[in-house]
Amino acid sequence: MQTKVILTQADVDQVLDAAQLEANRQSWDVTIAITDDGGHLLALRRLDGTAPFTAEAATHKARNAAVGHKKTQVFEDMINNGRTAFLSAPLKGLLAGGVPIVIDDSVVGGVGVSGVKPDQDTRIAEAGINALP
Repeated sequence: MQTKVILTQADVDQVLDAAQLEANRQSWDVTIAITDDGGHLLALRRLDGTAPFTAEAATHKARNAAVGHKKTQVFEDMINNGRTAFLSAPLKGLLAGGVPIVIDDSVVGGVGVSGVKPDQDTRIAEAGINALP
């Protein structure tokens, strides 16, 4: 039988706080979502001034990164490079800004950020993940 690493609430809080710190440092209004490995929402933080739709977008990005085991930029690039059939995949919000959380070579969740440019969303997500030990 295998054992499985999971995100604890303390881990989730650590990722959220570090991601928010990076967003605040840059004066970026964003929403940050964190999911478990199955794409189920564990936390959502919408910073003051952030557009309401970003809550759903960030959640989809986190979910896609977790269940797809890839940065969501990969999915967006696939579509933009002509693989439009991928739009029929059972995923919503195939936009950059989602990053899988990988611990010991296993995907344990995802972080999605929405509210600024795609590379900035990704930078915030990665800052959160990098706070994990």
